[in-house]
Amino acid sequence: MLKRRSDKASTWLFLAPALIFLSITALFPLLYSLYLSFFKLKINRPNQTPVFVGLENYIRMFTDSLLHTSTLNTILFALISVALEVILGLMLAMILCSDKMWARIVTSLFMIPMIMAPVAIGTMWRMMLDGTTGVINYLLGFLGIAPIQWLSNAMMAKIAVLLVNVWQLTPWVAIICVAGLKALPGECVQAALVDGASPRQIFWRVVLPLVKPVLIIVIMMRFTDAFKVFDTIYTMTNGGPGQATKMLPNYIYEQGLKFFDAGYTAALAIVFVLTMTLVSMFFLKWRKKEEENVW
Repeated sequence: MLKRRSDKASTWLFLAPALIFLSITALFPLLYSLYLSFFKLKINRPNQTPVFVGLENYIRMFTDSLLHTSTLNTILFALISVALEVILGLMLAMILCSDKMWARIVTSLFMIPMIMAPVAIGTMWRMMLDGTTGVINYLLGFLGIAPIQWLSNAMMAKIAVLLVNVWQLTPWVAIICVAGLKALPGECVQAALVDGASPRQIFWRVVLPLVKPVLIIVIMMRFTDAFKVFDTIYTMTNGGPGQATKMLPNYIYEQGLKFFDAGYTAALAIVFVLTMTLVSMFFLKWRKKEEENVW
């Protein structure tokens, strides 16, 4: 009993610095945002006293058409980008799931988009997709294709930011899936081969069910991360043209640092955090269920 208490005390002692740091950098700002969400406050007006408005900031969300547009854009962006990244990433993982030198070299090359700063990626692709001087239209000209207004046309701008996100993060999905594939028990695949299963049957009946818990974690991380996308889109289109590529983080940023509406921004942030928490809980329960089915 004494040893157990000592171990417990040591555990909390080692965790204390991290818990204190997280409380200062995450918990306190979150609680202050919750407090601020019940007030009306313009941060560009010095010495202004916050005015208590109750749930007015939260009720305002139901009639905010720009918020509804940004939410729809974000949901579509997250669903399509994550679906493409998981499908392409799993296909790449099946190819790269090897210990040979060529697979290691290709994996290292695929990591380049992951380690680049999002602002640098957005700036680079904005220059490449420029309608008049961009290299993409220059190369398309050799194929006899007319210049495409990638970033000034609403539909093409949506496609452009989507493809850039897929290009940047598909390698990350592939590397995680490679790790998951290499951790699979080889006996299951060998048993399926002995039973005369085809490669397609092995993938759908053996490999995919075993790797599904890893895929669920990948989908959860990518889905929540896709909802937070900001840097790349801000530097590529700044939410334009019009409201075509305006995402929730861009909208929250504008409310806080462009219109200086601290109360409404805090309410938006609280709802955003709660929504992402519920989404993460759903994925974790789904993963637990799949693990129980596998084992």
